[in-house]
Amino acid sequence: MNAPEKYSPLVRWPAKVNEIPKEVFFREDVYQLELENIFYGPEWHPVAHTGELPNKGDFKTINVGERPILVVRGDDGDIRTFYNACAHRGNLLETRVSGNAVEFECPYHRWLFDLRGELRGAPGDDDFSPSYRKEDFGLPAIRSAEFMGLIFVTCSDETPELDEYLGRVKDALAITFNGDGRLKLLGYQKVLYDVNWKAYVDNDGYHAPLLHAAFKLLDWQGGKGEQYSTKNGHIGFESELKVPKDTGFLKDPTLLQFKGTASSKGSAIASTFPITVITKHMDMINIRFAFPRGVGQTEVHYGYYCHEDDDDEMVQHRIRQSSNMLGPTGLVSMEDASIFHRIHVGNHTPGNVTFQKGVKHEDRIWYDFKQNDEAGNLPRWEHYRQSLGFNREEA
Repeated sequence: MNAPEKYSPLVRWPAKVNEIPKEVFFREDVYQLELENIFYGPEWHPVAHTGELPNKGDFKTINVGERPILVVRGDDGDIRTFYNACAHRGNLLETRVSGNAVEFECPYHRWLFDLRGELRGAPGDDDFSPSYRKEDFGLPAIRSAEFMGLIFVTCSDETPELDEYLGRVKDALAITFNGDGRLKLLGYQKVLYDVNWKAYVDNDGYHAPLLHAAFKLLDWQGGKGEQYSTKNGHIGFESELKVPKDTGFLKDPTLLQFKGTASSKGSAIASTFPITVITKHMDMINIRFAFPRGVGQTEVHYGYYCHEDDDDEMVQHRIRQSSNMLGPTGLVSMEDASIFHRIHVGNHTPGNVTFQKGVKHEDRIWYDFKQNDEAGNLPRWEHYRQSLGFNREEA
């Protein structure tokens, strides 16, 4: 008997490449398909940076889709990734978001695992099933790979190798990571937005000078720049920044100081499909780890970093700039949370959303854009459509 085909909910996808059906933002059946085909499908998902786990025993928990993940630096110094679930009955193993441990014990039946994920003991194992072998019950591992210290995981054996998967966006990633990825964690901010995950990550270069009042108040201007996308939905930005003069709005104008590095013109963004955004804006280094909390909420962990070679003055400068400028309530980005929610509410109305700024073609996808085009998001939407198997209507 043949296996049944995967169920694909009927979505009427418009013929024009710059139109997206609003229903994909709120339909529960579409969300379940996204979990299966994207979050658990052949995609790589950033879950940590090695700078967050400098010591043996350091760990971090996070989600890929709705699956809990445990990232651990072992007693041998290697970083390993596991599903955060006991190998016995599936109980969530570690509830802390981060910390340091010498072992992980499941509170349900006291099964004990070491830092390499191996089972060290299980009470009453002399009375277990005939086929039980301790070496078969280590923590369930998840496939992982690394680029410049950024640790990716994938739930699929069909995902291509990471280098091939990242493609051109590696250039933007290298810039955001100061050229070598040797980072140290400064801290986190964590926020839950009332918005579908796709609307959260659908941010674009068009809105920035129009929505965010700080750009006008601080006389903040951009220079030359470029934006590009890849066929599998990644986006890269690189642009110059004109450092604003003191306009009198800030008590501490050094907040806007750009010390600069050889690897940056001032602003760089690498957005990897489906949902991660990494920025180096002036001297801020920020990774936004994100995952859906159902069809109508998105959790975002803003991680802030410095470089391993930074002196104390530079570390303090990065700390001062980080969340104050581009955090969830930063001077430049505080309006985003309100817009995310308003987009989610508005998308419950009938019809399609329509991209306009920078749209050169309505019948095909292209991959190079101006820095303030919203059309740079269209290759990502095309990859999304293909991943879910939705057919485009005929023109």
